Amino acid sequence: MITLDKVQLIRGGKRLLDNASLTLYPGHKVALVGANGVGKSSLLSLLRGEFGVDAGECRVPPQWRQASVAQETPALDCSALDYVLDGDQRYRQLEQELHDAQADGEGTRIGHAHAAFEAYHGYQVPARAAELLSGLGFDNDAQGRPVKAFSGGWRMRLNLARALLIPSDLLLLDEPTNHLDLDTLIWLEGWLKRYDGTLILISHDRDFLDAVVGEVVHVEQLQLHHYKGNYSQFERIRAERQAQQQAQFEKQERQRAHMQAYVDRFRAQATKARQAQSRLKALEKLTLSAPAHADSQFQMAFRAPEALPSPLLRLDQVQGGYGAVTILEKIKLNLVPGSRIGLLGRNGAGKSTLIKLLSGELPPQAGELVMSQGVKIGYFAQHQLEALRLDDSPRDHLARLAPEAREQDLRNFLGGFGFAGDTALAPVRPFSGGEKARLVLALLVWQRPNLLLLDEPTNHLDLEMRHALTLALQGFEGAMVVVSHDRHLLRATCEDFYLVDAGRVEPFQGDLEDYHQWLLKREPATDSAPPEPKTDRRAQKRQEAELRQRLSPFRKRQTQLDKQLAAAQQRLEALEARLADSDIYQDDNKAELTQLLKERGELQEQQETLEMEWLELQEQIETLTQELAPE
Repeated sequence: MITLDKVQLIRGGKRLLDNASLTLYPGHKVALVGANGVGKSSLLSLLRGEFGVDAGECRVPPQWRQASVAQETPALDCSALDYVLDGDQRYRQLEQELHDAQADGEGTRIGHAHAAFEAYHGYQVPARAAELLSGLGFDNDAQGRPVKAFSGGWRMRLNLARALLIPSDLLLLDEPTNHLDLDTLIWLEGWLKRYDGTLILISHDRDFLDAVVGEVVHVEQLQLHHYKGNYSQFERIRAERQAQQQAQFEKQERQRAHMQAYVDRFRAQATKARQAQSRLKALEKLTLSAPAHADSQFQMAFRAPEALPSPLLRLDQVQGGYGAVTILEKIKLNLVPGSRIGLLGRNGAGKSTLIKLLSGELPPQAGELVMSQGVKIGYFAQHQLEALRLDDSPRDHLARLAPEAREQDLRNFLGGFGFAGDTALAPVRPFSGGEKARLVLALLVWQRPNLLLLDEPTNHLDLEMRHALTLALQGFEGAMVVVSHDRHLLRATCEDFYLVDAGRVEPFQGDLEDYHQWLLKREPATDSAPPEPKTDRRAQKRQEAELRQRLSPFRKRQTQLDKQLAAAQQRLEALEARLADSDIYQDDNKAELTQLLKERGELQEQQETLEMEWLELQEQIETLTQELAPE
């Protein structure tokens, strides 16, 4: 077993652990969680023996074979398959001994070499390596390509395959899902479930952690706190403890009330029944977990878009690709305010191509793409991190978007994304990938988009920021199309899924669990398209779109009335507060009293008029809903 006894750990002058103790038993699967910078990766390095403790004792069984993912991959000429096989040094050693014995021709030596090679199951190793590469997204052709031909993300997959291939008693994985799509993430999840050694895992994907681990070690305040159960259970237990501290719990309650108000607004409407049910399920999860985030530094919320034209964007028989190469064809898609679409599909199927078409970054090869006047797109993609001006600060980036904004307003806004104090004025160059992603999201939110296009927005984001982003997307009023391998984000924010496969984009009849089953049933070597959606489902989609369009002016007016009612109520409360003051009834204040009473009467009359108009609009909405709602 692994034992840390009263350990003190200092790295780069920063104290990470102080008098911390922990015991982990063989065969257990453990998640290592905590805020950025608390020392999770340093703890893995300590277990790998890269450095020692500053005090106390760290014991890892010396006979245990360890495996972990290398962070660098040289640009080699060898094939991807050979690179992975090279990671198993014992296999290569036995292979060389067998080759040398056969070249020597000495029978006894050949026999011993064969016996050792077979005992190591050496003849199965290349097949296992090919299987690992296939699971991580490398087809047969890719396995034969040189390592130097792959991008950084794909090289990290090669390093992950090497770590999984090596026979190990202790597997240390630091953010293994960062460069994976949803399909490969699901495959890795299944592989780790079957792993029979001891696993210590750092990840910001809560669904992944829930599926794989049975224990959580939380690094906080220089200590190691051990919890039994998966990540959601850890959050629940920690939330219960924090909820006892009223000051922290109040912030979580405000977030929950905001979410509940959003659900209540639509629960009674027939056309929103399924969406409301989805939000209620998400709310149930968020309610349980929110107190664990009560002390989060991130406060993110989308302001209401300046306009919500309907439809926002329409694609009719669109064909998309690069140059003479066509990736997608016959795309039909209608995005209206309230559309919340998650894109599913294997890596390379064209999800990012579709996002680029929607954003206007990639012109259609054929077909019609119509964008309504007033559409403001918020587009997040990984390449935008590289477009940041490295010598400028977060404040500089935001000031370019809002030159008229007050300095304090800019600083307050950036503080909600974790750029407080001097960090808001520091150059971007040394920022981590997570910090750059947060800055790009902050710039996107500031611009009040009405159409969000998010291509892997959670890459590099920690659990706290993912939680803040999920809450913000729950309350977003425009349309949204998301590509993400974070199933919790997809499940909590998307109401419809589209499958990108075999050059087509079609509605997917099911949820993420159904998609997982579809992946399992589909033959890896085939390119068969998903089951065609039922005709009545397509008709239902058209009816729903028509209904949303017909209801749009009524709901827009209701939104205006809501704002007027809120303003009137705010003024009434101010008046009541003044009228409750005894000195207002002195003779000297008679004129003011008369004016206040008159204004209160006018406001109460205005409120009644506004409320009546709101109810009449609601009646018209319900009538239209009954007439046009799909069966």
